[in-house]
Amino acid sequence: MSETGEGLLPGAAAQVAVVVHDIERAAAAYAELLGVEAPKIIETEGPEKSNVRYRGRPTDARAKLAFFDLGPISLELIEPIGGPSVSRDHLDRHGEGIHHVAFRVGAMDEALERLAARGAECVQTGAFPGGRYAYVDGAPAGLGALIELLEHAEDRGI
Repeated sequence: MSETGEGLLPGAAAQVAVVVHDIERAAAAYAELLGVEAPKIIETEGPEKSNVRYRGRPTDARAKLAFFDLGPISLELIEPIGGPSVSRDHLDRHGEGIHHVAFRVGAMDEALERLAARGAECVQTGAFPGGRYAYVDGAPAGLGALIELLEHAEDRGI
């Protein structure tokens, strides 16, 4: 943590995500590698429930997701579907691979302000049942990767 106490919480790492073209194939491959059952694949809600905004504008971005529990963190597989999104951009520009590192935060707006002060740009936001998320381009801040902030209702004491 920084000397000022304004860093993301130590131990708040929640997941590493990989963007893929075919989530069924990727989930089966990771399940075999890990020696576990393939997780259930879910589809994110449409824009009327998820309120996804990409680069400041509403989008119909959706995704198929699969989560592997790896103990203190999870491995998330993402297959983008629907409109423009950070995961679609990554897949189109770089192909399959590591997409982001996610951190749980208790105060999303404050965390976004701290990252913006360091030059990181929030590029996508949205909601999920029980919380909300934000993708932040960490490259301008010297982080070299996309960062996802996850705020769950229980982390805010709701």
